[in-house]
Amino acid sequence: MSEQDKKSETKADSHKRKMKKQKEKVDANIAAADEERGIMILLTGDGKGKSSSAFGMVIRALGYGYKVGVVQFIKGAQLSGEEMYMKDQCPEVEFYQMGTGFTWNTQDRDGDIAAAEKTWAVVEPMLKDESIHLVVLDEITYMLSYKYLDESMVLNALANRPKNQSVVVTGRGGGSAIRDLADTVSEIKDIKHAYRAGVKARKGVDY
Repeated sequence: MSEQDKKSETKADSHKRKMKKQKEKVDANIAAADEERGIMILLTGDGKGKSSSAFGMVIRALGYGYKVGVVQFIKGAQLSGEEMYMKDQCPEVEFYQMGTGFTWNTQDRDGDIAAAEKTWAVVEPMLKDESIHLVVLDEITYMLSYKYLDESMVLNALANRPKNQSVVVTGRGGGSAIRDLADTVSEIKDIKHAYRAGVKARKGVDY
């Protein structure tokens, strides 16, 4: 066996040992996670992609034939691709938008509070419905930050939802209580954004 073949064999053996060790670790973690229940995921941070990630999970749930509920706070004044697709192609999705647009555009606190309360009235039955596998509450953290909705009311509803129902909450801020309640918290960091370079929001990508 040549010296080159010996080196190649050594690298192959080393790689195999590392991958075997990694597999044992992964298998042990999988075996340890034996609790079966729905989870609450919080997608937060200043970066782009929180809602997009949530809609990725919607598609995942639909792939298994599950029923899904999606409620968007803040957004809705402008049509979005997800809104058009869900309404036209996904009858198994209960889809609702607050419809007022961004609160910094409306500049009407009383109107925003009334819209938030009306929208929450749509959310509450979803969080009690055992047939809904996944509920997405897009941008609801703003409703807590601006105190448009009572925090304890929202947290209690999330905490007391059906055992096997999962919830995805998106948005910046929202306070520490909702972070503490969530099972999984992912923070998306803003490193670079095309908008700041003067690039317009792209249909089919940004909305």
